[in-house]
Amino acid sequence: MENQFIMSSSPHLRHKDTTSRIMLDVTIALLPAAAAGIWFFGIRALLVVAVTVTACVLSEYAARRIMKREQTIKDYSAVVTGVLLALNLPPTIPLWIAAAGSIIAIVIIKQLFGGIGQNFMNPALGTRVILTISWPVQMTDWVNPGVDSVSSATPLAYLSGEAVGQAPSYMDMFIGNIGGCIGETSALALLVGAAYLLFRRVITLHIPLSFVGALALFAWIFGGDKPFTGDFVFHILAGGLVLGAFFMATDYSSSPITPKGRIIMGIGCGFLSAVIRIYTNYPGGVSFAIILMNIAVPLIDRYTIPRSFGGEKNAA
Repeated sequence: MENQFIMSSSPHLRHKDTTSRIMLDVTIALLPAAAAGIWFFGIRALLVVAVTVTACVLSEYAARRIMKREQTIKDYSAVVTGVLLALNLPPTIPLWIAAAGSIIAIVIIKQLFGGIGQNFMNPALGTRVILTISWPVQMTDWVNPGVDSVSSATPLAYLSGEAVGQAPSYMDMFIGNIGGCIGETSALALLVGAAYLLFRRVITLHIPLSFVGALALFAWIFGGDKPFTGDFVFHILAGGLVLGAFFMATDYSSSPITPKGRIIMGIGCGFLSAVIRIYTNYPGGVSFAIILMNIAVPLIDRYTIPRSFGGEKNAA
């Protein structure tokens, strides 16, 4: 017979993009936020980025070598983790804590769970929470942008009542001329990077839009002195929401597979972030909300993955 069936194992559909290409795209998308952080906070921010990236790459190399597994440092995932971690740290963070956080992110959160694609949460995100709990003073040492590095409050501190005086303007928060973590202050720089990821089709808008929309709606209804008087624009621009929604909640290995599942996760992240911000004494909330929804991802996938062809039950 001239025409024969060719049998092969799955996957039968392939895409030209590789892991290294996707990770390189994410690295490129993070560069505007990193550059903005260095512009506003100076050489100290650059040092933090250099330390976290170097420590992440070295930790991955050492961990893979000790575990006798194939080296993966060439896929750029360790670089992405290093840059993301730096963007989640204040510019005043002691460099040894930044290095320790890099080891935690790569060795404990990533490699001990099997490496890239096996971790149930974003390594940089999980590390930020661990560092915040372990070194709360150092992780909340905020400074104003500029050479003098004067201590300041973050925008969310004004919402929680911890800070008094004139809150920063929308424009300052949009550009990044405020105190905060290195990469979460400039919404403009983050949106430029997010646009690149969307153009390259690395991420979709399911999680970011539902995340931001849910938080904005809840903050508008319950975030003011009276119902429907909350300043939802302030909530959107403050506290690393854009960084979390576009760069961490969309992590492939820790987010749902289906569009419906991603929307559910985004809504859950937005709702939990708003609840933590409004009803607790912790002014943040984005990091904890994403991790809580990461834990729920297997359950979300179980009830949103379509039935297999000819099957009677939803595929888990």
